[in-house]
Amino acid sequence: MDISPAALARIILPKVPLLVKSALWHTFSLSPTSAKWDLKTELIVKALRALLDSPTPTPISKQQKNSLKDPGIKGKMWISKVTLPAPEEDVRNILVTAVEEMKSGGEIFTVPGIAPVEAEWTGYRANVDSNRPRLDLSEKQHYERLMSEVKSDVTILFFHGGAFYLMDPASHRLPTSHLAHLTVGRVLSVRYRLAPQHAFPSALLDALIAYLSLLYPPPDSYHTPVSASHIVFSGDSAGGGLCFTLLQLLLQLNRSTTAKSISFHGQVITLPLPLPAGCATHSAWLDVTRSMPSISANSKYDYLPPPLTSEKASTFPACEIWPTNPPRGDLYCDTSMLCHPLVSPLAAKDWTGSCPLFLGYGEEMLSDEIRIVAARAAQQGVPVVSEQWEAMPHCFAMMLLGSPMSKRCYGDWSHFCKVVTKGVEPSTRGLWFEAKTQKETEVDVKALAPISDEEVRERMDRARKARDLGVEGEAKMLPKL
Repeated sequence: MDISPAALARIILPKVPLLVKSALWHTFSLSPTSAKWDLKTELIVKALRALLDSPTPTPISKQQKNSLKDPGIKGKMWISKVTLPAPEEDVRNILVTAVEEMKSGGEIFTVPGIAPVEAEWTGYRANVDSNRPRLDLSEKQHYERLMSEVKSDVTILFFHGGAFYLMDPASHRLPTSHLAHLTVGRVLSVRYRLAPQHAFPSALLDALIAYLSLLYPPPDSYHTPVSASHIVFSGDSAGGGLCFTLLQLLLQLNRSTTAKSISFHGQVITLPLPLPAGCATHSAWLDVTRSMPSISANSKYDYLPPPLTSEKASTFPACEIWPTNPPRGDLYCDTSMLCHPLVSPLAAKDWTGSCPLFLGYGEEMLSDEIRIVAARAAQQGVPVVSEQWEAMPHCFAMMLLGSPMSKRCYGDWSHFCKVVTKGVEPSTRGLWFEAKTQKETEVDVKALAPISDEEVRERMDRARKARDLGVEGEAKMLPKL
């Protein structure tokens, strides 16, 4: 992200009146959230809300470009950039087969091309200040320096957030290097292909290639084979959703009898594939339809914009990447796919046999979908750790870095990664944290779901049908050929 002083000024100055008003309302306890938030949280959330809910929509191409500006590498992090080569078509074929097997009927998707996957090995660089420049070394030498400071077996496979169309590993170097520091391990942060240029299942294919590359390194890889028992899937927001869809994909591949083996860079891999030691996410986006009650009920605590409706589905200004041709009603996928389990893991019915799960989240707009998946998995015998923070917004641990809430969330997140990679299965446990005191109360994870599975499906179906109505409008935006 561009964080130069000039860029910050352009963003902040128009919001000064709003921030002053918010500060005054908070000080005199006139804000509806003043009893839950401190002043810093109030100002950050209000500023983000104003930026994201602009009355003048920004073209998708401009939003994406702005989010991909590399801030540079300096300070307490080791970064080694790598490219994981494209494997044989077997990998794509088993993904496409799984997508087909999990369809309920009528879903449409485009088979993705298979491509190299860029990623960044990330580690913590000790004993330097935050402005220390990156050393002038080769990428392999950076990896060797990184590994010289790794003291545990933890290897986190990380997928960044950004609604599937924004950001990349560069925008998430602070959280990934922080996780590497807390786990004394390493992180492989994946630059998966972004929508709308690369629709579902392109990102999921890249995620699968990254996981297989850890297990079975392609020729000339910097790393040696990593045991699945030392790998934890992790990510925030859309990246958290990608963790869960990758996990569902592995479960489906292991349930299916279609394929017995695959070829990966000349290695014959016998199925079933091993599962990772765990899956640990922060504010995971598990319902691309955005149809659960908390989307409206918890909006006062969040900065996320409201979900698209049939009237708003075509309001993104036309640009070189939107609308797509042929048009579709969602940036990430064809609207017919919105309720597919590998798009919205909320729709997945079977988590039996999954690795342990950690879900950290706030009282945010996405909280219902997270609670439902946590409860469903726990009811099916999966070890689940659920930690919800009162009145906290989406991705609060990243937005409020340094706050007591952020420190506790990162601490428990990293502790889970260390425990599961030591072969210890965590007990299913749910915690609710009060906003200002951090007082914790135990809750029953199996009883977290606020609505029934039947209502979940009905809500998702209604939202999908509503989005279908916007596709015709998008078609009208396309230039005449």
